Amino acid sequence: MVKIVLLLIFAYLLGSIPNGIWIGKLFFHVDIRRHGSKNIGATNTLRVLGPVAGTIVMLLDIGKGWLATWLPMQLGIHSWYPLIFGIMAVLGHTFSIFDHFRGGKAVATSAGMLMAYNFSFFLLAAATAFTCVFITSMMSLGSILGFIIIFLVSFTTNDIALQVVAGVLTIFTLYRHRNNIKKIWNGTENILPFGLYYWYRKYRSTHHPH
Repeated sequence: MVKIVLLLIFAYLLGSIPNGIWIGKLFFHVDIRRHGSKNIGATNTLRVLGPVAGTIVMLLDIGKGWLATWLPMQLGIHSWYPLIFGIMAVLGHTFSIFDHFRGGKAVATSAGMLMAYNFSFFLLAAATAFTCVFITSMMSLGSILGFIIIFLVSFTTNDIALQVVAGVLTIFTLYRHRNNIKKIWNGTENILPFGLYYWYRKYRSTHHPH
């Protein structure tokens, strides 16, 4: 019991590490909470600090969810427990003790949890998200669709734990992206400097200026 409690605390503290804030301040002298969408995650880091910083933050945030879920399994804690530790990392990222209990949307950290628990499902979510982002240039839409697909496909398995957690994460993702959903609906969502839609808009602005 003591081991479980300590691992839960570790998972929360690990998830709480605000990689976007620390990397922005340490290497760029920029607080990303004051720029772009003001989110501390990888997407806003990419927009504000560039692709290298954005990629590093994404990998570190994925690593938080992966380590929080993987470590208990290596210590002999199985069944539902690994996912619970992963959820603690997600909560840490969203309500970080190092950021006045604020944080990011925890998409990358949730993906890391899924990577450790079921790598095939992680690949499915990543492929779905990447394809969507490549077409629409919208990270928010890719993240939402990735979790919805995982939730639906989880019912093809007998893993009730995965079904429940996938459902919770999907609802959580939809809630955290509620403003993005409104912007997508209104056609005002921010886009990444990548993908077919971005290149189409760039082409239009270059060859058919108003």
